Amino acid sequence: MLTKEQILAMCDHTVLRPEAELPEIIDNCRLAQNFHCASMCLAPSFVKPVRDMFGDSLRITTVVGFPNGYSDTATKAYEALHLINEGADEIDAVINIGWAREGNYKDLAEELRRLRRQTQDHTLKIIVETCKLPIPVLREVCRIVSDSGADFIKTSTGFAERGASVDDIRIMREECAPAVKIKAAGGIRTFEDAQALIDAGADRLGTSRLVNLMLPDITLKPDDEKKKR
Repeated sequence: MLTKEQILAMCDHTVLRPEAELPEIIDNCRLAQNFHCASMCLAPSFVKPVRDMFGDSLRITTVVGFPNGYSDTATKAYEALHLINEGADEIDAVINIGWAREGNYKDLAEELRRLRRQTQDHTLKIIVETCKLPIPVLREVCRIVSDSGADFIKTSTGFAERGASVDDIRIMREECAPAVKIKAAGGIRTFEDAQALIDAGADRLGTSRLVNLMLPDITLKPDDEKKKR
């Protein structure tokens, strides 16, 4: 069993709600720092202001083709490169789910290869939205993600019918190349949920809830204490 602190170190602390405002994003970035999270995952429009404010003290994840994945390949490729230039360290990009479901694996594979070329030395996570893929399709998509050179395969956007499940993670671990890590996201409400996904093979977690479970125990810096009042 991992400690709560070890689990938080595997988390991309996430705020992607469309109504989130910059002050909330900044407060959550500070929480991600306080709890030594793997990164802060935020919407594209916040990448530059957060990078300007936090410099290199915070690892930033943002999203591409989010949440539906049906932007064309050129748009996704431009978005990924632009956001890296704005200051993103990690890119979580949604696949074209329709292509996957109809068996258009050629275009899907080319899109992922193009995203890999655009992101180069930055971390690339491919969101496959497992709840929308029949299991045979999910297995094939895992192989395509492995061949693309992406760093991670990610279960979910958190905006679909459901998020990650233990069964999803087990299938992904069976089918993906050993070098491909797995990010579980969506519906992770407790540390027990997180531990079950990690035990199944997840290497990273995307969640907004686990940090919030720790808030009664947080020791705020003096300037944060003033803000709270």
